[in-house]
Amino acid sequence: MNEILTIAEETLVLHRHPRIKNETLQAWDSADEYLINYFNENQLAKHLNDDGQLLLINDGFGALSCYFQTFNRTVISDSYLSLNSIKLNMQRNNCPEDNILLQDSLQEFPRNVQVVLIKVPKTLSHLEYTLQQLSKVISKETIIVAAGKVNMIHSSTLQLFETYIGSTKTSLAKKKSRLIFSLVDQVDIPEKEIPLTWEIEKQGWKIHNHANVFSRNHLDIGGRFLMDNLPEGDFSKVVDLGCGNGVVGMAASEAYPKAQITFIDESYMAIDSARINMLKNLPEEQTEHARFVVNNGLVGFKAGCYDLILCNPPFHQQQAITDQIAWSMFNDARFCLVEGGELVIVGNRHLDYKDKLERIFGNCELVTENKKFVILRAVKEY
Repeated sequence: MNEILTIAEETLVLHRHPRIKNETLQAWDSADEYLINYFNENQLAKHLNDDGQLLLINDGFGALSCYFQTFNRTVISDSYLSLNSIKLNMQRNNCPEDNILLQDSLQEFPRNVQVVLIKVPKTLSHLEYTLQQLSKVISKETIIVAAGKVNMIHSSTLQLFETYIGSTKTSLAKKKSRLIFSLVDQVDIPEKEIPLTWEIEKQGWKIHNHANVFSRNHLDIGGRFLMDNLPEGDFSKVVDLGCGNGVVGMAASEAYPKAQITFIDESYMAIDSARINMLKNLPEEQTEHARFVVNNGLVGFKAGCYDLILCNPPFHQQQAITDQIAWSMFNDARFCLVEGGELVIVGNRHLDYKDKLERIFGNCELVTENKKFVILRAVKEY
């Protein structure tokens, strides 16, 4: 795996985070390279004065933040992992920290923006939210360039730029990536509520979903399966690990009304959605025992603190398919469980989670299954 990015007279050492042994994926892609080269070849630095800022949106692991280290810049991401990776890679490359502001996607966008570089996010809803917020802080002089893999840029992608920014065109493809250029000339910008709300009839809950929440348009069928098959027991400290909009943790709160429920996700939008949903749908005596944590899984949590961890593990990190997140979640879960504590997960049948759990816990029980999913249970033993 290549850790050295040499581009436009700069050399950077960049790592993906969390770091794993035998990593096969690098911490930047051709879209990062395309943006950097375009910025230099077209002298976009001349549009940045002392009072203005460079705005970087969805920088994955810090390639853009580190390369543009001499400019005053704000970096916006919904990912805790991305923001943490940026910090670590800046330290690795001795980048100054006094000219950069890192913020999550739910914070207000800066208003003194002169050049904007965007990595196109995975979902259209996340892109629409980003462009909607961006449209509020730009002027006709703002330079806006986006980049993404060719297979992520469709007519619907370009239409969103047209709707919220203005006249839009694309570049030729290079190394399977493409640039998007938008001129700020749109005056009739729609006032649209991008968060979605829908109801879970069985519980009578109205579920709020920010733009970048997993399965934001409907109840995830894997999550539903886990909600319907929660373990019986007198649990007091429960974790909804990778909580998304929080519905599994909310079901746990109803099943174990005296338990403290901790919701954990690396998406700021997910955690805010889970918080809203818990407060709006469950009684105060249950919500007052809830905790909401933006974090890389259970990293940094104390050993032997929880007696039940519930998880619907993701198998993507940004655009990459990987089982490393599941591995990390399972290992950290074992560390954080009390003796006799349980990890209960739901996963697609084709994913080899049973073997992983047996290797980590020394045991794994098939609780139930259907045509698409399995629910597995592992117990921490000594």
